[in-house]
Amino acid sequence: MFEGFASEVVRLPESSAFVRHGGEGPPVVLLHGHPRTSATWHRVAPRLVERGFTVVCPDLRGYGRSRGPAFTADHAGYTKRVVAQDVVAVMRSLGHERFMLAGHDRGGSVALRLVLDHPEAVRRVALIDCLPLSEHLSRITAKFATQWWHWFFFAQPDIPERVINADPDSWYHGDPRSMGQENHDEWRAAVRDPDVVRAMLEDYRAGLTIDRGHEEADRAAGRRITCPALALWSLRDDLEDLYGDPLKIWADWAPDVRGHGIDSGHHVAEQAPEELAESLGDFFQG
Repeated sequence: MFEGFASEVVRLPESSAFVRHGGEGPPVVLLHGHPRTSATWHRVAPRLVERGFTVVCPDLRGYGRSRGPAFTADHAGYTKRVVAQDVVAVMRSLGHERFMLAGHDRGGSVALRLVLDHPEAVRRVALIDCLPLSEHLSRITAKFATQWWHWFFFAQPDIPERVINADPDSWYHGDPRSMGQENHDEWRAAVRDPDVVRAMLEDYRAGLTIDRGHEEADRAAGRRITCPALALWSLRDDLEDLYGDPLKIWADWAPDVRGHGIDSGHHVAEQAPEELAESLGDFFQG
């Protein structure tokens, strides 16, 4: 897994980021979603290296082997804004001031925040299986609340930690055959760590509070994505089922957006790596 890639821990002022990086050429950052680690990209990253890119795969703050500050009642240490700052700092530590960016699921929320807060750093952005958090929350229906109930369960104080940590192997399901054994083993070790579980919950708690406020402030100020954007979504997931064409929603945030669905379940980097890598490579080379 990740043959030819280097791995290191980058020390930051209030956090530390575990990162894999390899290849030569224009830099691309790949941000994973919940509850995965950077290992989820193990079938995509080498394909992008073959396309001529430098590929950087960090664990998000608190996920996997990255660590954040002490947990607080306001969840401020795990907002998308501070996680985006981590990514910018990691890239600068590796010598990259500007880069291409792709984020899946919760990583997509970080990617959106990064491109809005640091537009000078991002040349192109790909947003995979995600919408702005505020767009989800402004469209809450009984169907959404039923299918995405975990958002609101994770936001409860204390209870989710007790439930998940009692038996994380039963709570989180993963198939080593579809994930790849090494990816599965790394992910399984992470979700068995109570500190990682708490950090992942803080991600969701911040999402419903501080992050939503940041996005609503962006809209009120007329702030939009200024670089070319690509929206991708898994056709066997429920994003299109809930909202119709995701491009119509992203068009309000990104004047220059294109995209399409991929025949995959939610974890597209593991289930359809060839098509995902091709879509990302074509867009980033565009």
